[in-house]
Amino acid sequence: MKKQFAALIFAILPAFSFAAGAEPELDKVDIDLTDKAAMQDGLRTFANYCMGCHSARFQRYERVARDLGIPEEVMMENVVFTGAKIGDHMKVGMQPQDAKIWFGAAPPDLTLVARVRGNDWLYSYLRSFYEDSSRPLGVNNTVFPSVGMPNVLAGLQGRQVFGCKQVQMVEDGKKQYDPLTGAKITHEACDQLTILPKTGTLTADEFDDKVKNLVTFLAYSANPVKLESQRIGSYVLLFLAVFFVFAYLLKREYWRDVH
Repeated sequence: MKKQFAALIFAILPAFSFAAGAEPELDKVDIDLTDKAAMQDGLRTFANYCMGCHSARFQRYERVARDLGIPEEVMMENVVFTGAKIGDHMKVGMQPQDAKIWFGAAPPDLTLVARVRGNDWLYSYLRSFYEDSSRPLGVNNTVFPSVGMPNVLAGLQGRQVFGCKQVQMVEDGKKQYDPLTGAKITHEACDQLTILPKTGTLTADEFDDKVKNLVTFLAYSANPVKLESQRIGSYVLLFLAVFFVFAYLLKREYWRDVH
């Protein structure tokens, strides 16, 4: 029985190795949950570009407005585009059965998406759409292949396609040069995403900042009490440190006669 179990483990190890190797390389993003301006901009982007299909039904407009320092009247005028009230959950009007017909599946709720996927994944995913005429919606994604949603941020980012460019050859971590001329040895790589000039309203840096702000808001939405939890945790650790000193002195006093 043990031999059979060991054989089974060795049989499935290559499958796990292949799955791990298939993971896309993600871009790193630093999120600052104290930056309310970034979260406000991310909320604006979320409301204008995401909430047509995706809800954040575990959040309330009132809670978001209070946490992000937004007056309620400003929240109602610039974020709430339905008949919802300030105390309502952030839901969308699209019915799941209609969404399934239009997109093949109902768009997921995004309240906890940053916890499920991670900030780096979201940041990379939102910047990795490219034109693909073979797909029903005309786009694909390098982070999430065969994605079933359109590139809603295409108007900001521009049309992104695969292009070719010269890339320096690297062998064993060392850049390769021609020994006679000293020139760089390059090859043509045609797996590079390129944004067609003048097809988006934002520059590349501006678009990256816009996506980062959106991810910052989604990170806040996934855990609105994170900063408060960290603050309370600091006090708890301080209390335990002080308590340990008194507990140790009390223990030493009780055990003095035993020794």
